Amino acid sequence: MPSFDRFAADLTYADLPEPVLKVLRRSFLDTMGVAAVGSTTQLAAIARKGAAALFGVTDAGPARMMMNGARVSPAGAAMAGAFTIDSIDAHDGTSPCKGHAGSAIFPALMAVADAQQHPTPGTEFATHLAIAYEVSYRAGLAQHATCADYHTSGAWTSVGVAAAVARQLGADAATIRHAAGIGEYHGPRSQMMRCIDHPTMVRDGVGWGAPSGVTAAYLATMGFTGAPALTCEGDDAAAFWSDLGDGWRLVEDTHYKPYPCCRWAHPALDAAAELMSVHNLSQDNVAEVEIRTFHNATRLAGHEPATPDEFAYSIAFPVATQIVRGQVGVPELAPETLTDPDILRLSRATTLIDDPHFTKISVGKRWAQVTLVTQDGSRLTSEPRTPRGDTDLPLSDQEISDKFHLFADPVLGRARADEIEDLSTRFDSLSASDFARLLDLCLNAPC
Repeated sequence: MPSFDRFAADLTYADLPEPVLKVLRRSFLDTMGVAAVGSTTQLAAIARKGAAALFGVTDAGPARMMMNGARVSPAGAAMAGAFTIDSIDAHDGTSPCKGHAGSAIFPALMAVADAQQHPTPGTEFATHLAIAYEVSYRAGLAQHATCADYHTSGAWTSVGVAAAVARQLGADAATIRHAAGIGEYHGPRSQMMRCIDHPTMVRDGVGWGAPSGVTAAYLATMGFTGAPALTCEGDDAAAFWSDLGDGWRLVEDTHYKPYPCCRWAHPALDAAAELMSVHNLSQDNVAEVEIRTFHNATRLAGHEPATPDEFAYSIAFPVATQIVRGQVGVPELAPETLTDPDILRLSRATTLIDDPHFTKISVGKRWAQVTLVTQDGSRLTSEPRTPRGDTDLPLSDQEISDKFHLFADPVLGRARADEIEDLSTRFDSLSASDFARLLDLCLNAPC
């Protein structure tokens, strides 16, 4: 087993198994769709404004902000891009870590690739992505196992981003080790449940985890030293690195979201959709809703969300939306959805039940069970279930494609979206010039 720094320094494209490449291609397409619709949000606009004000172009070179094209520093572009993706809670994730890596990794690595003077072929970018995902996932597992508090994804993606960006910058293993240590030490140890209880634009912490990792890598290559990253080298973390280079957590653990809201609400959304379909119900048939789920999911609550952030971190309102609209998609992200009287009726009539058994078994999975109480008093109860999109209930390539176009087409136009799909789903085979074209499509502003 190589040490994490040797793994990051020595990994080559030839070392990447086909299942790894398949996940990276799917995540590339899926993430760009989320970035496209995310670029239209108020959160993204504020992040871009902040990046321009605080992280202008530097000696590191100009980097374009994702789906916007304005140039700032690599750290600024990473920050703006991560907030852009995270503004729509529909990006890929890892259930065992209870979080997300791609929302930090893609904007960070794309920003650095854009700022560098030498062209990047697809094989090289795929190698950097694999390093970032694998180190992030394992650091996340180690952190959750060794820290009493539940931290956001920004806390551990800062480590993976630091290692991968250091490799992008040509660092050796010793420098990569310092970069990871700096990224972990200075990364955002933000508590996720604070945002669950008080949903705001801070979201999943990746908006600060991505630039923290980028900054750590640049500092390390300049000679700045970092204390060893405990999530990579601590005695309590060793078990999570024991099969590094042989097993791939990014293959085992990456999930994709069919709905643009917190993953914890997804099993209830699937259960409600199934009950409505199987029993041929309309919203008028439903008087009350009961959602039995694990403890943290009940803290999502959200019976009357007032902002998109409160919608993203709610469970009662999205489930009511599914019952009324038959979907939770891009149209449901519109502000007027929050005042829909039919949705509010059912959301207010929803009871959340904190189930100790579901809490106990919701470790690598998220469990829920839904009961619909009809107007005549009948109780229709689903089987307990976990969400679609995990590796045991995967979304098909067609479902990933459909989701991408649902998100991207209204923002970018069908022609540009088609080209992104074509190039991103084979990005690792692209020449440097073709990969530069893909960067242009993902970083420039919509026409």
